[in-house]
Amino acid sequence: MTASSTFDPPELSAALAERALALRLCAECTGRLFGRLGHGWTNPERAEAVARRAGAPGHAWPADCALCHGLFARYGTWVDRALRVAQGYEWHRFTCGSRWDPELLAREEALWAELPTSAAESARSAFNREWGKRLAAATSTEGTSTDPDVVFLADLPVGIVELTVLPVYVRGRYRKLDRTLPQTRWPCRRCRGRGCTHCAGTGRTYPTSVEELVGAPFVRAAEAEGTRFHGMGREDIDARMLGRGRPFVLELIRPKRRQFPLAPVLDELGRTAAGRVEVVGAAWATAADVVAVKEATPEKSYRVGVEGDVPEAKVKEALERAAGRAILQRTPTRVAHRRGDHVRPRRLVRAELVEAANGRFTLELRTESGTYVKEWVEGDGGRTEPNLSSLVGAPLKVTFLDVVEVHDSEVIDGQEQQRV
Repeated sequence: MTASSTFDPPELSAALAERALALRLCAECTGRLFGRLGHGWTNPERAEAVARRAGAPGHAWPADCALCHGLFARYGTWVDRALRVAQGYEWHRFTCGSRWDPELLAREEALWAELPTSAAESARSAFNREWGKRLAAATSTEGTSTDPDVVFLADLPVGIVELTVLPVYVRGRYRKLDRTLPQTRWPCRRCRGRGCTHCAGTGRTYPTSVEELVGAPFVRAAEAEGTRFHGMGREDIDARMLGRGRPFVLELIRPKRRQFPLAPVLDELGRTAAGRVEVVGAAWATAADVVAVKEATPEKSYRVGVEGDVPEAKVKEALERAAGRAILQRTPTRVAHRRGDHVRPRRLVRAELVEAANGRFTLELRTESGTYVKEWVEGDGGRTEPNLSSLVGAPLKVTFLDVVEVHDSEVIDGQEQQRV
């Protein structure tokens, strides 16, 4: 398709074409004045048609455009700058954007009003598209507006290209076997991670975490700058996470490698985190999986150790009374420093006594998402009502807590439908 044979819109009169040539614009900017008329033509092809309609075939386009000052003749420079800033990074899909001088964009809109034309394409849109075409051709990659690996932003007034590297995501389930591990990094509360005498200069409250043990081999494989860990809820530091494990998504920040085999990474994880954390069902994920994990509210099952000077029969009776009942939980004292003070209704779905001996009891509970189990047992000074201590009429203390299942799947017609 050529402009000379097919680009002949009725809106382009000879008088309008003459006024367009009088603006002293380059072929790209002249064509953009009519860029939304028809499809399949480049803006320089449109410009040649404008010149013919004005009776000036072979028009000599000015080297110094009155609007863009030659910007559209320097695509190669911007391709080179993009390649330099992305050197060392693996990418297959990209998006292009640009930052412009506001005065240039204002002059452009003033020209549209002066001409006048309602079919103009903006300089930003044309530059992003044509730059992207040339970048794709130079790299054999794909320009896209959805799910890119990297985003290139050309800062035209400054003359640089900024690179945004999108994360890589891995999902799975983790089992925590160590009662000394927090789920995520825990900076020292006194120095906020800077290092002080209280934390012996480490900046940490705890030496490591599930996030760091799981993330370390993935960071090395992806050559990433760090991680963000997204869990479907979290367990207390001194609680184990057993059963099928807790669903999570690991976000790898600014990875240099985006495609690598998972098996060797999982083998390394199995060696370095042995006895502390296990990961099962690892697979590639997307940002949508993060949303699914964070928004899920599954019920959870627990095994809880309790001690107290109370008869076994009284504990059984209290559990029968509690099962299926609603409870009101005010934000626990132990987390009140970092969470809003609210009263939350929750429900104890199931409660059973499975072992009892000498004032020590083992309970199995199933609760709604967000239930504070320790506080339900001990009462937290009356902030959880009713609580097991009040139901048995004696103080109780939790001696251990294990999460034994996160019920994030449903059985429909005999088939397990995973939410994550």
